[in-house]
Amino acid sequence: MDKLIVSPSPHVHSGDSVSGKMTGVFIALIPATIAGLYFFGLGALIISVTAVLSCVLFEYLIQKFILKGPVTITDGSAALTGLLLAFNLPSNLPVWIVLIGALVAIGIAKMSFGGLGNNPFNPALVGRVFLLLSFPAQMTSWPKPIPWNPVYPDAVTAATPLAILKGQFTEVPSTLNLFLGNMGGSIGEVSAFALLLGLAYLLIRKIITWHIPMSILVTVFVFTAILHYSNPEAFIGTPVFHLLTGGLMLGAIFMATDYVTSPMNPRGMLIYGVGIGLITVVIRVFGSYPEGISFAILIMNAFTPLINKYIKPKRFGEVRRV
Repeated sequence: MDKLIVSPSPHVHSGDSVSGKMTGVFIALIPATIAGLYFFGLGALIISVTAVLSCVLFEYLIQKFILKGPVTITDGSAALTGLLLAFNLPSNLPVWIVLIGALVAIGIAKMSFGGLGNNPFNPALVGRVFLLLSFPAQMTSWPKPIPWNPVYPDAVTAATPLAILKGQFTEVPSTLNLFLGNMGGSIGEVSAFALLLGLAYLLIRKIITWHIPMSILVTVFVFTAILHYSNPEAFIGTPVFHLLTGGLMLGAIFMATDYVTSPMNPRGMLIYGVGIGLITVVIRVFGSYPEGISFAILIMNAFTPLINKYIKPKRFGEVRRV
């Protein structure tokens, strides 16, 4: 007689895989990659290739020679971490600083916790924030966008819109330039249009749900609208300006939605997103840093276990008591 085999869930395989999900995110990042290369040219290409290759190499070396376990670089997660790290960096950053950021992202934020699925914080953002705190001058020197620039940018810089908002500069880009990406900033954050195309693809393919990105964007819009329209002279940034500037779109769509570091159920995702949006606005408007999305996501990453613990989905087969 055949034995009855009992195993843990899931009992039905959806057909999804880590590599498949990573491939979907890479495809969604294609428009932003093209925009970054268009506006920042050779610098964007060098930074992106360096970050991707170094993240893959560091993960291989750590798994092979330190952990001495299976090597999983083919799942695409290390390469995706590298690309997202590059998207959060200026295109004129020295290559050796990019290598340090990659090592921190993979070696400290990911592999020291056990690798993919165990890291409590988004690795690319940990690398980015580490570099921002360690090399503030280099991390806040933004090349002026020059379409299809064949020369590595090292001299001509431009202010980001959020720096302009802080009163450091006077020239404000038009709304169209903000939407398309013709402004100073990190490689992958400047074009809201390209990032929204990626969002549409992720939603259509059901790689992510709407809860996190929309709750972040709506929260930022609502709170900046309250501040701006209650006192336009003190809070000069309009809600649309805040949505189209800085790393808000990149963070809301591609960083905050990381499966490992975000809540598991819709209610938890909404709380998580509202928290990110609120912290972002507080840092942008009242803090010293012109941008706050990276810090906001990492702070809410730390709250994810609590959110998952206290906002649990209904158990399968559970009978609700009246």
